[in-house]
Parts: sequence; C-alpha cells; structure tokens
Amino acid sequence: MSSEVGASLMTFTVTSAATTLRCNVPDPSSPFSGPVAITGATGYVAAHVVRELLARGATVHATAREPTNQAKVGHLTRLAQESPGTLKLFAADLLDAGSFSAAIDGCEVVIHTASPFELSGTQNPQRDLVDPALNGTRNVLKTCSSMPSVRRVVLTSSTYAIYGDPSDCTALGRPLTEEDWNETSSLSYGAYPFSKTVAEREAWKLAGAQAHWRLVVVNPGFVMGPSLTTRNDSASIDFLLGLIDGRRASGMWQFYAPWVDVRDVGCAHVEAALRTDAEGRHALVGDAAGIWDVIHWLREDFGAKLRLPRMRVPKWLAYMVAPTAGFSWKYVSSNVDVPLRIDAARSRARLGLNYRPLRETIRAHVEQMIRDGLYVPRG
Repeated sequence: MSSEVGASLMTFTVTSAATTLRCNVPDPSSPFSGPVAITGATGYVAAHVVRELLARGATVHATAREPTNQAKVGHLTRLAQESPGTLKLFAADLLDAGSFSAAIDGCEVVIHTASPFELSGTQNPQRDLVDPALNGTRNVLKTCSSMPSVRRVVLTSSTYAIYGDPSDCTALGRPLTEEDWNETSSLSYGAYPFSKTVAEREAWKLAGAQAHWRLVVVNPGFVMGPSLTTRNDSASIDFLLGLIDGRRASGMWQFYAPWVDVRDVGCAHVEAALRTDAEGRHALVGDAAGIWDVIHWLREDFGAKLRLPRMRVPKWLAYMVAPTAGFSWKYVSSNVDVPLRIDAARSRARLGLNYRPLRETIRAHVEQMIRDGLYVPRG
C-alpha cells in the first residue's frame, strides 16, 4: 500500500486481489472507469457504498469533516487496504458551500449520502435537521453543476420523502410507490421526514435547472444490518441497542417499518450510479414487518442473551403512556398498529436488487454488535 497525506486529502492505493462483492444482485454492473465522489463517507450507509465501490476497483473521492481522524475514518482506510480500489479522503462540510469542489473535480459520478439522521431529541429541528439537509444538498448539487466532468448524481433520500406515517398508506388504500410524496410531515410534526422531503424536492429542482448531469434517487426505508465500524453513533445501532439492552423490557407497542438491509442499500447506490436505465426514484424496502415480528425472531435466535421487551403494549395504553415517552396522540393514532405497504418492484427491476430476508439482517446486526463489544449478552 502507498499513501499520500496532505492537509485536505489522503490517498490509499491497493493492488491486492479483488475482495468478494457484498452486492446481492444476480449480475453486478461493470466497474467504474473514473473516480467517484461520495459525501459523508464515514456514515453507516456510506461505508457500505464505499466498500462496494472499492471492491469493484473504483477510485473513491470520499468526503469527511475530519479526514485525518482515524477514529472516524479508520474503517474506510482498512477497507481500502483489503480491496483493489483507491481511497482518497477529502475534508468537506455540508454547510460550507465550496468545500466539496476538490472531491468532485474530475468525477463523472457523485453519490451524495451526507445528511443528519435524528428521529427525536433535537430542540431545534430547523437548525439541526432541515438546514443541513437542504443547504447541504444545495451546496453539493451546485458544485456538481459547476463541474463539467459530472454526468450523474445519486442522492440518498428516504422512504420518509414518500410518506410521513403508515396512516398515509391506509388513507390511499393501496401500496405506496415512488409516485407518492410525503405531504403530512412538517417542522413541528415529523421534522426528520420533513427534512428528507424538502431536501429531495430541492434536488429535483436543481436537477431540472441544468442539463449536463442526471439525477437518480434512492429512497431507503429503515436501514438495519451489520455496521463496518465499532462506533455506536448511528440511529440504527441506537435503536437496536434500545430494543435488546433492557431499556424497553417492560413493553413496546406494535409499529411497522419499511426495513432494508444496509448491504442492499450500499449495492443500490452503486447500481444506481452505473446502470443506464436507472432514473427517477427507487424505494428500497425488503420487508414491512411489525416490530413484534422482529422481537419474536430475536427471542428464537438468541434466547435469554437479549433483554427484549416482554409485553406488547395495546393501542389504548399507548395513548396513555405516549406523552411521557415524548410521543403525541397524533403519532399513536397514525403509527401504532397501523400496517404499511410500499411497492419496491421498481428497485428490483431497475437496480437488480434481491433483498436479504429481514430476519437474517437483524440477526447479523446483533451478532456484529456482540462481536464488536457494543452489547454484552447476559449469562
């Protein structure tokens, strides 16, 4: 391995044999011919995109706020050491309009994953969620428009840009598709879904204002599956830890989510970047099971090693306890015991995805957390 270290970038060049692709498609598309830029590369999802790119021999221009901080980027440099690709790390910040220029310069493909993910707890959703998502998208896409080399931009959006609550699906009386948009979230109710919606709408607006690059959007559901880092600061890891470490042992109400494996999401980004027929939006959903299905599988697979919820909280009781847990009655009405259906046929057909079973995803995620010391199983 050779390396070049500078103030704004580090280069890791690896010439070892190709590693096994983690992409679960029957015939993965061909490797990239030029460098690929990816924003927010240290993130939970982005790391899997980087792994897939490196496994295909790509030169990856990866942005991070602290590209010399090995605690943040060490898992990426290790991926590069094990892959035939080349990793170059660039300093960039979502709210710094000019900071992405160096990373994007010379790239035909840009994959924009960087965005805050916090479903609850923020006291200032405009500052903490909407502004970074919206202005970050503007900054990255405007930089793309200023770079003649860029031909395609892949944007990480969310199924939350398609719907706000499962009741949106119930109201329509049919499965949700890429033709649907979230019309029910707002800054005061569902700020994170709202941030994803306004950011994607802005992306389509900016894409329509120019002609030299094409926008392709992937809309992942609730992403789960093994992390490539031992850090525990992702919302997915925090959710799963809260499910198995006893914080919710007394009980939990039933809700349904559009689950998807992080490895499938990583693959989807790369296929969206390469396939000539990839265009528009792509809902990424492998399953829309209820949380009590997940709890049942975990109890069967791990037994007493996990401190799982014991009681399914009925909806009438959810109304009573929701305010003390930070949830509104509107949330309970629109989410608890309300099934969800999202049609993911387009992502299967256009991106060639073959989604992993949810039970396999959740089991692999728990195993990774145990292996990395993020959760210590009991007795």
